[in-house]
Amino acid sequence: MKTYLKYILICSFTIILFSCKSAKTLANGEANYKLSTKQLFKENAKQEPEYKTLQSKLKLTLNQNGKTQSYTVTYRSKKDEIIWINAPFSVIRAKITPDKVSFYNKLDNTYFDGDYKYLSELLGTELDFNKVQNLLIGETIFKLNTNTYESEVANETYVVQPKQQRELFELFFLINPSNLKVESQQITQPKERRHLQIDYTTYQTVNNQNLPEKIKVVAVEETEELIVNLEFKNMVLNEDLRFPFKIPSGFKAIEL
Repeated sequence: MKTYLKYILICSFTIILFSCKSAKTLANGEANYKLSTKQLFKENAKQEPEYKTLQSKLKLTLNQNGKTQSYTVTYRSKKDEIIWINAPFSVIRAKITPDKVSFYNKLDNTYFDGDYKYLSELLGTELDFNKVQNLLIGETIFKLNTNTYESEVANETYVVQPKQQRELFELFFLINPSNLKVESQQITQPKERRHLQIDYTTYQTVNNQNLPEKIKVVAVEETEELIVNLEFKNMVLNEDLRFPFKIPSGFKAIEL
């Protein structure tokens, strides 16, 4: 059950991005390798997307132990307030808010309704709503500042890391020198043999906002590896949206 939950939650947390009929893939400009750390963080901050709500059809492809499965779900979000996911026929529905994480599964009549503590343990780093949201929209999960982080150019990209890495896990951000968006976020726990990597393989422009188009998530724990590829289609921004969620009667709570 723990492994099953982990895969659902990883997929849920990697679901938020965007495309629409007027969307186009973000073209890289001329690479700039001469930015100071302060300038780099300032330019990256300017790229943060601004929106009220968004809705998208999301193609989700999972690869595990040589087996591939694909799903299409509906994703909705109200920035800073709600992340909502719905599978076809409402077989699985999830709602994530700053206070808690909830989802139910009609395939086995179970539900979860709790805080971020267990999710933090599953993914190996402390989570809250803002970190989850940032991770999904191509923003760093921790706010970048020159007091805590430093940068250097390596392999034609900016590598950002803490001035002093934490004892329990190592953290790296890669920032593209052409569009100044995040290319990758990586968290490693060497002692636990855990590694979580989120690669933003392409970005696109939607209503003058630069948003991830395709994301690849790699989650490794000891010898187990899960790869999740995401592709976002038919994105609509800033429309009035509903976020219905009610746990069906008779469902059994998942004991963690």
